[in-house]
Amino acid sequence: MAEKLSWRTQELTIGELSERSGVPASALRFYEREGLITSRRTTGNQRRYTRATLRRVAFVRASQRVGMPLAQIRDVLALFPEDHVLSREDWARISECWRKDLDERIQQLENLRDHLTDCIGCGCLSIASCALANPYDRMGEQGAGPRRLLKT
Repeated sequence: MAEKLSWRTQELTIGELSERSGVPASALRFYEREGLITSRRTTGNQRRYTRATLRRVAFVRASQRVGMPLAQIRDVLALFPEDHVLSREDWARISECWRKDLDERIQQLENLRDHLTDCIGCGCLSIASCALANPYDRMGEQGAGPRRLLKT
């Protein structure tokens, strides 16, 4: 069983951060390479993370779960100093940055849910309803891919 971190602990090793956050050390190193988190190095070249990094890692994971690209996550995190613990006001600011994108994602997911069993305008014309919904693949003139699902 994992040893509980002391509330007095100000810096975490990569193993402690991994254990406490539930994120593999390899992913933490990747996040660091991608500029999502930072560490300081000891004289022995070992990584040390501030406790505030726990919140940043949790934020990255939650953002990834809803499909936010790492570039957008990095852009939002760049608005705050590395040692800054995100507050309620910060979450509101982030929410505003992402609201339009999240609304579009929700609409796309609803379209997928509602139309996946129908003709989606991909040009395959293999479902009986395709001939009615997309006769002669007219949606192909609008561009590639599943045109009915791509509409917002």
